[in-house]
Amino acid sequence: MRLRCRATAARRRMLCFWLLLLGFALVTLLLSDFLSRNRSPSHQNLGPPRRPLRRFSSPVDLEVIVDSRDPALELGLDLAPLKSLQEDQLLFVPSTQGTKSPVQKKGGYKVLLPGVNRDSTAPGAPTLGEMGRAVQLHLGGLEREAELAAVLKYGFNEVVSEKISLHRRLPEARSPGCLREQYSESLPSASVVICFHDEAWSTLLRTVHSVLHTAPKQYLHEVLLVDDLSKHGHLKSVLSEYVSHLDQVRLIRSTKRLGAGGCRTLGATRAAGEVLVFMDSHCECQKGWLEPLLERVAQDRTKVVSPIMDVIDWQTFQYNATQWPVRGVFDWRLDFHWESDFPMQDKEADSAVQPLRTPALGGGVVAIDRHFFQSVGAYDPGMLLWGSEQIELSIRVWSCGGSLEVVPCSRVAHIDRHHLPYVFPDQEMLQRNKIRIADTWMDAYRKIFYRRDTLAHFIRQSESPNVTERLQLKRSLGCRNFHWYLTEVYPHIYIPQDRPALSGELYNVGTGSCADYPRGQGAQGGPMNIAPCSGTGSQVTKTGEVRWGPMGRLCLDAKGERVVLSPCPTQRPNASSGPQWKFLKARRRT
Repeated sequence: MRLRCRATAARRRMLCFWLLLLGFALVTLLLSDFLSRNRSPSHQNLGPPRRPLRRFSSPVDLEVIVDSRDPALELGLDLAPLKSLQEDQLLFVPSTQGTKSPVQKKGGYKVLLPGVNRDSTAPGAPTLGEMGRAVQLHLGGLEREAELAAVLKYGFNEVVSEKISLHRRLPEARSPGCLREQYSESLPSASVVICFHDEAWSTLLRTVHSVLHTAPKQYLHEVLLVDDLSKHGHLKSVLSEYVSHLDQVRLIRSTKRLGAGGCRTLGATRAAGEVLVFMDSHCECQKGWLEPLLERVAQDRTKVVSPIMDVIDWQTFQYNATQWPVRGVFDWRLDFHWESDFPMQDKEADSAVQPLRTPALGGGVVAIDRHFFQSVGAYDPGMLLWGSEQIELSIRVWSCGGSLEVVPCSRVAHIDRHHLPYVFPDQEMLQRNKIRIADTWMDAYRKIFYRRDTLAHFIRQSESPNVTERLQLKRSLGCRNFHWYLTEVYPHIYIPQDRPALSGELYNVGTGSCADYPRGQGAQGGPMNIAPCSGTGSQVTKTGEVRWGPMGRLCLDAKGERVVLSPCPTQRPNASSGPQWKFLKARRRT
């Protein structure tokens, strides 16, 4: 009996010991969780979660609260493009910067997010392995495969992007005269609208932090992140949690795919700043980029302005400054180009700091007065997904009382993608967008476009697209016709006198190839070469001349025994005539 009692007492003491140990462990875990939840991080110290945890693959932990009576979308009686966006398309993540326990409000997320690692990342510090990333790729074949996969997924090398600080500063590229410029102290406030669809984590956050770190707080009213129905898991709950700790940043989500123009219009309906700055989701801003844009809009509320768009290499993420002067143009296929190396009309000493009128603007960064944007019709809601919406807006602004400028003292860098990261659901989508532009704004000149885009011609013939609403907008705004635009805004574009017998490619019977002009040789001309025929009919001819390309600004010339391209006589100052070519009609053999 004594042995049995002693054994029982020993077991009881051992059991008590383990119970005390377990209780101590539970208390420790509760205390650590309590302390981590009561931290108050700021956007300067919040570490960038480079690879969010993949368990947040769907927004199942989001509670959507919708107020259908919210009048925010009712911006005017005559603004059909804006009124068409209903409240049930929107979800919001308000900023909770500076609050210990965010209060749930209408139109907000209820984020049920487990504790995450919030170790700070200083500029220049290592950036991989945060937010629970367990495996870091090593140099060698595995990293090369990862880089290839990233390029295929995003159109740029995300692996390299992840190694770059979110807070990197770009080298100074502005003219010295820009550094001496003085701007008004009463500039209008700005709402920066950044639309994204399945954007890479590092480039999206680098864009946001670049705006926050370079835009003066007295002028930056807010940054609106507009999610155009992204499917990637890292853009769901993890992004919501991250944005909730950023001051002046709000997250808006659409429950259906809107495309570039529709997504930006959606952001405009929620913006409160006096000036809208539409920005792509893979940009980096130079210091002092915002003030010159706001200054121009403040001087004339009908001006729509863009910075010089510098280039970030899609492979190395190296910054490349764009040479000034530069302007936006488009050709008769309605494809947009940034054009440089053209003669400046103004040769004054301060031309390096003076804004330059431009026929068109790209979509990378555009600043426009909010009320003028609404009154001129926002973005065309009939445009599909992506493509040519910036050309449509450019023609409309010029034709309907506004003007476009590139502001040289403002610089923003943009990633030049290797390819678009998503596949269009309809391969003829871009042509349909161009058809809307041609039928709405180009009047009789649309025939030139349809002769150069036969696919668009056949789509228009078979589908007969409806542009009645945009034509009604054009009449109600009293817009000028396309002939005025070509004469007053875009006089340097060559207007071809199409004659089917003298239009086509220059085909070499002996080699079975066509004359071609390599890309990258510039607009000033260079030697021609022989390449496989493209079938696009890019060489356009007229009596005595052979013009090349849809712009029609370069002509075939002779330099010694070589055939070269040089500016056509109408593009060369003080040039009377160019080489005269003879066209011989070959007889058919019977």
